[in-house]
Amino acid sequence: MTRTALVVRGGWDGHHPTAATDLFMPFLRDSGFDVSVEDDPEVYADADRMAATDLVLQCVTMSQASHEAIRGLRDAVAAGTGLAGWHGGIADSFRASSDYLQLVGGQFATHPSKHPDEVHGDQTDNYLDYTVEITDLGRTHDITAGIADFALTTEQYWVLHDDLIDVLATTTHPVQPYHPWHRPIVSPAVWTRDWGQGRVFVATPGHTPEVLQHPNVRTIIERGMLWAAR
Repeated sequence: MTRTALVVRGGWDGHHPTAATDLFMPFLRDSGFDVSVEDDPEVYADADRMAATDLVLQCVTMSQASHEAIRGLRDAVAAGTGLAGWHGGIADSFRASSDYLQLVGGQFATHPSKHPDEVHGDQTDNYLDYTVEITDLGRTHDITAGIADFALTTEQYWVLHDDLIDVLATTTHPVQPYHPWHRPIVSPAVWTRDWGQGRVFVATPGHTPEVLQHPNVRTIIERGMLWAAR
């Protein structure tokens, strides 16, 4: 039976919402999904459309959504619609909505920068070498099983989160003399969340299409979408 996937994309252009989601739509179609695309999160307020959706792939950084849209998304996930995404497209969406933050379970706080002497005033100021470390749970989970720890050079997300998420991978922000924190900070890099009858999947790598095409990042996201879908 064909399942339905709704790709909702937009917000800040710096995360390339069209190019990024275009990378994954052939995979969804090959996996048996009928895929449709919307450029406005207000589609979430359409209860009938959401009830017929098995997976929402969201790539909307910052931006805004009405109370009705957020309520529609929450209700749909609680009823079994999956929600999946990466980077700011899911972990830095709709900052003004506490209801959205509660649904996703983690919120972007910052991406630490390089040494001040290496800062040039562009996005690469925040491109750091870091490791995505698979947790004990992640070694046996369908999304990350068989994937070893791996290195990236891109934005390293610092995420504020709660204990209802199941963390499949982490990343550690080290102490640096030019930053104000005094001990290493471990942030979730890949997590899942059960919400009512539905599932949520989040991966924090994905600042550019190039990062999304890293073999491990792409595999995790593809598996995560399938895991989250109804």
